[in-house]
Parts: sequence; C-alpha cells; structure tokens
Amino acid sequence: MTNSGQGKYSINIGQITGGEVQVGDRTYANASPANLALAAGVEARQPAQRTILVLAASPVDRSHEQLGREVREIDAGLRLGKHRNLFHLEQRWAVRPEDLRRSLLEIQPQILHFCGEAGETQGLALENALGQTQWAATDALSDLFKLFASRGLECVVLNAYHSTTQATAIAQHVRWVIGMSDAIERRAAILFAVGFYDALGAGWSYQDAYELGCNAIALEGIPQDLIPVLQKRESQPPL
Repeated sequence: MTNSGQGKYSINIGQITGGEVQVGDRTYANASPANLALAAGVEARQPAQRTILVLAASPVDRSHEQLGREVREIDAGLRLGKHRNLFHLEQRWAVRPEDLRRSLLEIQPQILHFCGEAGETQGLALENALGQTQWAATDALSDLFKLFASRGLECVVLNAYHSTTQATAIAQHVRWVIGMSDAIERRAAILFAVGFYDALGAGWSYQDAYELGCNAIALEGIPQDLIPVLQKRESQPPL
C-alpha cells in the first residue's frame, strides 16, 4: 500500500501464486475476491502517522527548563495515548529564522507547536546567532506556512503570549490554528498543551482536543481557559 496524498491510498496487488495474494505488505492465503476486496478496504482505511514538530525559542525571559517541561508533558501524553503509534514527535530548540524554515523542509510536519513568546505587532520571538531576540514578522510567517499548508501541514499551535494576530494570519492558509489572546500563565499554557495532545493521542479531532485543552485549565481553577483561541479555515484558500 502506498500513500499517494493526504487521505488517498493505492493498493499494490502482486502476483497470485499458490493461492496467496500480496496486498501492500501483507500476504493473504486462499483469498477469495470478496475477502481480497475486504482486505484492501481495511488497508486503505488505516490512518497515516502524523508528525508533530515542536519548536522552542527562549531569547530573553523564558527559561529552557520551562520549555523543557512543556515538551516533556506533550511527549508523555502522546506516549500514554491509545493511538500513540499514529504520532511521531520531533523537537528543535533555540530556533532561529533559518531553523524554522529548514526544520519545516526536513520534517514536513502535519502539526507545528511553537513554545515561546509573541508580540502583537512584531511577530514570533525567535533567536539570532547570539541568542538574542530575532522577530519573525507576521506577514512572513503567514507566507511561509502557506507554502507548507499544501504539503500536509494541518494544524499550528502558537503556545505563546499575545499570538492571536499571528494565528489569524496563518489561519488564512492552515485549516486549524490555535493562538493565545492574552498573557497566559506558564502553568495554564502547559495544562492546555497537555490536554490538547492527550486528546489527540486518544484519537480525538482537533476541535475536541482544543476544547479538552481549555477544560484542563478550567479544571485546575485557573481563570484563563478562554485565552486559547481556535481559528478554523472552512474553505480552500485562494491560489
């Protein structure tokens, strides 16, 4: 079986020898036409693995320890999920603008999760060669993600303060985008991330995972469960 596009599969049927039929990487003995069609249907319905790329930048006022905790909690939630085999987690730290571009090219993720800071007008706070703040402008981010939306990028999570402006721009091209409408406590941000990825690991949709992430904040009695904002693009973006 080969994946020829998002949600599309072709079934490679080999030679029938000795009553055996090859469907993808499986061999079926004494397969009748009806059973063969059923087997092919089962193969075609198998969901593809999704890669999560976590990018972390800490140029000024966030410690790597805090970022490390967020990534560890995300990884733990996915590992405990019943659909953990459907997710692969990649991490990149001290991200510079060129690292953002190169990691997207290298990994081709379905989900991108950014841990760091944002500015309402400046963009995302990445790092330069000296570890100081290097702003990635909102328009440039939108243009970058537009290129990868057609290459399988489904969801972007900006777990960064005041990132609604960037989320709105990216949502013109990527179907599911989550940003933060205000400053959010680190504990609340981590709770949201844990709830969101726990739900994805359990096989939930992006919409339901977002709602569970918000509820994870509320359950802890933190009045910041409305700060994460989900934006969904309903229609295809213009070419």
